[in-house]
Amino acid sequence: MKKGEDFSEWYNEIVEKANLTDKRYPIKGMNVWTPYGWKIMQAIDSHIREEFDATNHQEVCFPLLIPEDQFAKEKAHIKGFDSEVFWVTHAGLNPLDVKLLLRPTSETAMYPIFSLWVRSHADLPLKTYQIVNTFRYETKQTRAFIRVREIHFFESHTCHADFEDAERQVKEDYDILAVLSRKWCLPYRLLKRTEWDKFPGAFYTVGIDTLLPSGRSLQLGSIHQYMENFSKPYEIKYEDENGEHKYVHQTTFGMSERLVGAVVAIHGDDKGLVLPPDIATTQVVIVPVLAKGETEAVSKAARELFDEVKAAGIRVRLDERDVRPGVKYYDWELKGVPLRLELGKRDMEKEKVTFVRRDTGEKSLKGRGSVVQDAKAMLEVVAKDMLARARNEMDDGVATVDSLDKLPEKMIRTGWCGGEDCGHEIEARSDMDILGTPVDGEKFDGKCVICGKPTKVPIYMARAM
Repeated sequence: MKKGEDFSEWYNEIVEKANLTDKRYPIKGMNVWTPYGWKIMQAIDSHIREEFDATNHQEVCFPLLIPEDQFAKEKAHIKGFDSEVFWVTHAGLNPLDVKLLLRPTSETAMYPIFSLWVRSHADLPLKTYQIVNTFRYETKQTRAFIRVREIHFFESHTCHADFEDAERQVKEDYDILAVLSRKWCLPYRLLKRTEWDKFPGAFYTVGIDTLLPSGRSLQLGSIHQYMENFSKPYEIKYEDENGEHKYVHQTTFGMSERLVGAVVAIHGDDKGLVLPPDIATTQVVIVPVLAKGETEAVSKAARELFDEVKAAGIRVRLDERDVRPGVKYYDWELKGVPLRLELGKRDMEKEKVTFVRRDTGEKSLKGRGSVVQDAKAMLEVVAKDMLARARNEMDDGVATVDSLDKLPEKMIRTGWCGGEDCGHEIEARSDMDILGTPVDGEKFDGKCVICGKPTKVPIYMARAM
């Protein structure tokens, strides 16, 4: 199946052929991470840990089960999730006095404990994160990494003395995201959600949205400013320098295994995966091109090349399988390895190595003596080019309109007065979801597409994946 002909079928086929996950587990939407897919997810997790550790967040791990009475404390929160949670009602044959649920997210698990951890202004800011599995009963059609019922999930939770410090944390989250997106070569827009679409219990929500080749949007994650909306029901208070007790202000930042799905969808092609170098399990594969009478010499040279590249800290594989080179090329292209090095008799005679980029298919000859430097430099170029290409494709996939008639299959940018009635009318007439307004102060001079009032604020909308 070709990507441009049927994106949905292409995506499913590539995920299966590349062996990223096994969907045959007997609970729909709860899939098995295979070794190759799990390695990619672990690389993403390692980047998250690196950036959050560097900004003084502390990793924690809270229990999976949440008591119903704790979950019910924040009424807006349970209203938002009560149709999606998995309940535990029995322990063995004995009914439980208090029902338990599998965490859909962890506010109601963590915040009763935060009320014990935070006592004084000296305890603030409290900056934590965890990488765990969450559970939501996804009623739509499931899709590997994108719509699942057991979700590999990152979430940071912070507590602050006041609104201003919480706002600084939100800005820091934006900065962290910018660093991570470069590693993953994923473009995105930060869009402040409408009041009716914000996270349950949040003061405001900022969605992290990317655009898929199908013209549909994919939410990679979200950042939330809670103010005191959770600290009041959970009694998370601190004593300030004057002895006054105040409720903390809180933020969260969440992302999930959708990041893997986005990498597959945005960068993959008709040959298979195209992995950004920073998350590729194998960054470089060496394929010896054997010829009769020269097998031993070429194999020896390929092993020497492998040792040299590996010693430089590059994640490298040497493919010595007894199959034709074309089979090897096909397999590694399917796996998305960013760079292939081919070494044959003619290359050795010229003291050269053939470099082949996975993202463009471009071939080039490099000197044998500079292979390590050239490989590192090319991996950097590959990453920059992949991100630039994805950003350009996302920009090209946005259409600015002043009418809701005959909308293209793209992400739509238009004017909105900010009124809720006009917002609902926009969604009804377009059959799209309003993703929100850009947080970066994007310039716009137009009119509300419904009522015609002048507005300086654009909205983005799309059909969600």
